[in-house]
Amino acid sequence: MIAGFGDTGLLVAINLGRDFDIVGVSPKPCLVSGQELGMRLTQPRLWKQDYLMPFSRFRKLDGVRTLQGLVTTIDTHRGTVTAVSQDGESQAEPYDALLISSGVSNGFWRTNAVEDFDTINESIDSTSRKLLQAQTIAVIGGGATGVGVAANLATRHRQKLIHYFFSESQPLPGYHPKVRTHVEKHLRSVGVILHPGHRAVIADDFQCDRFTTSPVQWSSGQANFNADLTLWAVGKMAPNNQFIPPDMLNADGFVKTDDFLRVQGYNNVFAVGDIAASDPHRSSARNWGYRLLGHNIRAHLQGRDSDMKRYEPPQYRWGSVYGVQQNGLRVFQPDGGSFRFPGWTVRTLLFPLAVRKMIYKGVRKA
Repeated sequence: MIAGFGDTGLLVAINLGRDFDIVGVSPKPCLVSGQELGMRLTQPRLWKQDYLMPFSRFRKLDGVRTLQGLVTTIDTHRGTVTAVSQDGESQAEPYDALLISSGVSNGFWRTNAVEDFDTINESIDSTSRKLLQAQTIAVIGGGATGVGVAANLATRHRQKLIHYFFSESQPLPGYHPKVRTHVEKHLRSVGVILHPGHRAVIADDFQCDRFTTSPVQWSSGQANFNADLTLWAVGKMAPNNQFIPPDMLNADGFVKTDDFLRVQGYNNVFAVGDIAASDPHRSSARNWGYRLLGHNIRAHLQGRDSDMKRYEPPQYRWGSVYGVQQNGLRVFQPDGGSFRFPGWTVRTLLFPLAVRKMIYKGVRKA
C-alpha cells in the first residue's frame, strides 16, 4: 500500500515491479511533479511533456491499482488504510507493507487537493499567463524554488524587472558554499536584481499559496516594496499528515524514520520523500531514496530484513536548480561541483533514455 503517489511514491512502485499486489492512493489521476517551478511558469508546454503524465503512461504501473482520493486513517493493528475516493466513497484496504509518501503542501504548485486532469492542466496554464502579464515581479524565498523562478523569468523575459529577495547573504541555504556563490553570480549575470538580508512579514492566515499585489513589508527593517506581482517561495510548507497516527510524527509533523527508512517502532511501515524526517534536509525524495526503499520493502516482504540497506544522506543538497535552459541542464553536486548536459542531449538522450527508459523503466507516448 502506497499512501501518496507523487514523484517518489510512483518511483517506489516502479522499482518494486510486478512481483507484488500494489495499491497507490493519490489525489490526482496523474503524476504532477513538484519539480522545476521556474520552467512550469515560463515554459508550461515544455514542462508538461516531462512532469505531467497520466499514470497509464508508465509501463511498470500496469497491474498497479491506483485510487484517486485521500487517505483518511491508518489502522496499524488491523493493517488497513482507509481512503475516501473522488466521489466520496470510503473503502478500507489491507496491507502487508505500507509506504507513507504523502509529501507536503507548499504554495500553489504542491497541494493535496483532489483534482481532475483538465483542472490541473488549465491551472498550470492560467497561473503562467497571470505571472507573465506582470512587468515588475518580486520573488521571495532563498531556496531552489525561488532561485529557479527568478532565473527562468530573467533569462526568458529580459524586458521584465525581476527582484529576488532572500533572508541570508546568499541564496540556497543547505547547498555547498561553492554552489551558492556560483548561483549568485549567475543570477546577477542574467539581470536578476538581488536583495539579500530581507525577511518578509507574513500574516498567520496567509499560506503563501497565491500571487499577491500589495506592498511587501519586511521584518528586517527595509522599506516596503511594490511589485506588479509577488510570488512567495518561502518554504511555508505543511506536511500532508492528517491521516498519520501522532506517535509516528516528530514535533514538526514529519514522519520519524530509522536508518532503513522504516517508521520508528513499526517493522512494516516505511516513509520516504518530503514527509519523511530522514535527515535535517529530509532528502530521501532525492539521493535515490526510492531505489533503496524498493529494495528494503522487497527484502521485508520476502523475510530478509537483515538484507535491508541503510539510507546515507549527503551533507549538502544537490540537483538541478534552473531546469532545462537553452544551453542544456546543469546539475549541482553535493561536493560543490557541477556538470551540464549539453542542450542537444536533453531531448535526444537525457529524457528519452536516462529518465523515461532507465528511471521510469518505460513510458508510453502521449
